[in-house]
Amino acid sequence: MRVIIIGAGAIGAHLADLFSKIHQDIVIIDDDEQKLERIQSDCDLMTIHCTSATPVSVLKEAGVHKAGLFIAVTPDENKNLSLCVLAKSMGARKTVAKVENVELTDRQVVESFRAAGITSIIYPDNLAALDIINGLELTWVRQRWEVHGGALTLLGIKVHESCEILGQPFKDIFKPDSPYHVVAIKRGTDTIIPTGNDMLVSGDYVYFMTTRDFVPSMRKILGKENYPDVKSVIIVGGGKTAVRVANMLPHGIKAKIFESDPRRCEELIDLVNPDRVMVINADGRSVANLMEENIKGSQAFIALTGNAEANILACLTAKELGIHKTIAMIENMDYVGIAGNVDIGTIINKQALTASHIYQMMLDGDVRNMRNLLNVNADIAEFVASPGSRITRKRVRDLNFPREAELGGIVRGDKGLLVNGDTLIQAGDIVVVFCHGTEISRIEKYFI
Repeated sequence: MRVIIIGAGAIGAHLADLFSKIHQDIVIIDDDEQKLERIQSDCDLMTIHCTSATPVSVLKEAGVHKAGLFIAVTPDENKNLSLCVLAKSMGARKTVAKVENVELTDRQVVESFRAAGITSIIYPDNLAALDIINGLELTWVRQRWEVHGGALTLLGIKVHESCEILGQPFKDIFKPDSPYHVVAIKRGTDTIIPTGNDMLVSGDYVYFMTTRDFVPSMRKILGKENYPDVKSVIIVGGGKTAVRVANMLPHGIKAKIFESDPRRCEELIDLVNPDRVMVINADGRSVANLMEENIKGSQAFIALTGNAEANILACLTAKELGIHKTIAMIENMDYVGIAGNVDIGTIINKQALTASHIYQMMLDGDVRNMRNLLNVNADIAEFVASPGSRITRKRVRDLNFPREAELGGIVRGDKGLLVNGDTLIQAGDIVVVFCHGTEISRIEKYFI
């Protein structure tokens, strides 16, 4: 598939790298020649340096008429929107525009854009905020991913000595009717797709698949009952993501936003609900400032400054002060691995979140949701099994499914079911696939 990317900034560069690794026909366009040179040195793709040429001539040169996917991720949202409309009129099959204004994500506005030829609107700060809010609901969980409104739930959890199932082979723990199972383990720098002989050790980062009703029992099994529910949150950094988080906080949770720029503080006061959010003009990385504002009375700490190093250090400080739930925005991909190894808590990366939403548009199968799990360099996706598809012809044990992938569970109707070797997947089932070390485009062939 030909993929055309307009904008060679952080998100565009990440998309170019991702798509080139899965051998797509990539064209990336930007007016910054140095950015294009850096991307071309790392990726197998075509670059176009756009100077004074008209958009029509540039898109023609890029071969927009045969583009399966056109992605506009420049800093100018108006440019992104107009280019997507133009690209669609010139033959692009699907178009995606990145925006920076939350009002443009309103359902009626999105429908109007869709009628004009824009397949999808992406607002990265909103994606990040949703991920953060999702993480606040269960303080003992590092990552959570829900399928079909929670019928199935994937939980990413760091296990310690308090976990009841350490040191026991999985074949002795998990039976065909078990209400949860392990789909992957991160141990050191290795990612393990487990077999019956594997077992958990303290310090493992583990991905469990379970059903909605069993989540409370998981908390006890994993020894996380001492983690308090979130009532108060400290947010360091008052950017767009912080505003989205503050305005999306569940009922009963209050927040304090630390922002060192006094002018931005004045803006924040008008952007958030003063009954639930306090804006503090101070450096949230300072232990003295945090102690003065009673950090020990908070249950969660979120570092959202534009500096990855500062966010990592702030979360480490919060942990030292007794905060269980810490979340750090890490925009520099080079720091993601480091952040995971030093155990700072949940990592949020807008590039990866945006790429996951865009990547699923490339697949031919019916893919309802997809995301990349940075901690284990893996993808997880919801596929819908088509009538007569390969996945429905045999029981799971006889499918010859790739060893690098794991069938996490299925949703049939509104009921979540875990998968075992005897499971026979039916047409229409929503199937959760955890994929590490193989292209998810290879997996989709089982479902179409």
